[in-house]
Formats: sequence, C-alpha cells, structure tokens
Amino acid sequence: MATRSSIEWTESTWNPLTGCTKISPGCKNCYAERMSKRLKAMGQKNYVNGFQLTQHPHVLSKPLGWKKPQVIFVNSMSDLFHKDVPVSFIHDVFNVMREAHWHKFQVLTKRAERLEELSPQIDWPENVWMGVSVENSDYTFRIDHLRETGAKTKFLSLEPLLGPLPNMDLDGIHWAIVGGESGPKSRPIKEEWVLDIRDQCLSSNVPFFFKQWGGTQKKKAGRQLQGRTWSQMPQSIQFVGA
Repeated sequence: MATRSSIEWTESTWNPLTGCTKISPGCKNCYAERMSKRLKAMGQKNYVNGFQLTQHPHVLSKPLGWKKPQVIFVNSMSDLFHKDVPVSFIHDVFNVMREAHWHKFQVLTKRAERLEELSPQIDWPENVWMGVSVENSDYTFRIDHLRETGAKTKFLSLEPLLGPLPNMDLDGIHWAIVGGESGPKSRPIKEEWVLDIRDQCLSSNVPFFFKQWGGTQKKKAGRQLQGRTWSQMPQSIQFVGA
C-alpha cells in the first residue's frame, strides 16, 4: 500500500532515499529534518541514521506493487540529485519510475546544476515530472537549469517563498506551486508576492497551485487567495487532494 501524503499537491510519497544537507536559505527550517529526528526517536527502521543521507534499496520496488494509478512525490525526505547520491542509484530510481508507467512521479531538487549535468544520461519517461525549488530571486537560476533538461513535464516549487520573484522566465515550465513556510520558526510570506506570481502564471498559461499561507497555525491560515483556492495541475491531472 502506498504511503498517503498530506501534501496538497500530491497523493502519496515514496522515499528510497532519506536525509540531506542544507545548501540555501529555503533549507533553514527543513520540515524533513524535523520529521526525520522524530521518526528516529520513534524507532522507525529507515531513520536510524536520522537526517544523514541514506539509501534504501529495499524500498525501490514499492511503486511496482501499487496497482492503483496515483501521483507520487519522490524523496519527500531527501534530494535525489544531492552530490553524494551515486549516479547508479539515480538510474535505479528512474528505472522503477519508467517501469511503473501507470503512476505519475514528482521529483523535486535544489541541486539544479547536477540535475542539468546528469540529464543527458537519463532516459526521461513521460510519467516523470521534474521540478526545482526556488525560494527567492537569488535562486531563479535553478529554473534555467531545469529548462535545459529532457524532462517532459517541468515544474517549480516556490516554497518556502521568502521574497518576491518578479519577471520570471516561465518558458517551458508546465506548473508552479507557491507556499509559505510553516512551523514554529516560519518566516513570513507576503500576499503581493503570491499575487504577482499568480499573475505571471496566468499570463504565461502556466497552471498555478497555491499550497498554503503557512505560519505557526498553518491549518487556520488555510490556502485561499483572494477568496478562492488555486489547485491547477499540469496535463489536466486532478485528484482528491486538489
């Protein structure tokens, strides 16, 4: 059975890799790090190393056993393109995604340079959506690296949004997710940043998904933007979580 997810823009998660290291401001209050420490304390076998980068080969084949088609977020607890992940393991993950063709897989990275570097070595399946995280204007270069890959569906995770992102080049981008940071040390998001990104997406015909305002009371803050929810998805995909 798949691991159901509470993340609004996906249905399930699959973590053949756990753990990571911080490389940019968006990593400061990493939810995966907090969760890893909690799971380690609970005695979860895949988290005995806490947030240390760890491969889990025994998890690789799991999506092949999930017969119901679903949207799956890959490595929600890590980054597949981390510099210390062997290329052979990246290929193993892609081979499973290719074989499990009835699912849609969402892969997200902050290591956009390595993503572009390895892209020519990857046989990109139609059912893999590749995304990069961009938290402020200092990291929009990640979008350019993503654009150069062979991924058939390319998306942006603008979360945690820590500043405005004016005049983004959305050419070749198929989806944008925006969200504020949540948790006890969350940094604030401004409505004008979100509205500007939404308007850029609308003018470029890029589906726009507003995930959350975040903050210390995420559920109370909700995910409405000017009185409505924005749950647009690429390729007309819809699911219960939207």
